[in-house]
Amino acid sequence: VTAGEVERSLRSGAGDFLEEVALFDAYAGEQVGDGRTSLAYRLTFRAPDRTLTTEEVNEFRDAAVASAGYAVGAVQRT
Repeated sequence: VTAGEVERSLRSGAGDFLEEVALFDAYAGEQVGDGRTSLAYRLTFRAPDRTLTTEEVNEFRDAAVASAGYAVGAVQRT
């Protein structure tokens, strides 16, 4: 799975208020397992006419993560 595939799947699930997706960190090492890479993305959401609520943004983020999970097997770190 490439970082581009992960990004596309995040974009696909995030919804209409997604403004930007940015990969800001990639880590491969013992902590994530052999042959695996941890990718960290920043998702920016914006509505043109109002301030989004925390609950709305959380729903959009969760939908993006679910889409990535379905499409490429990605999981969100906690």
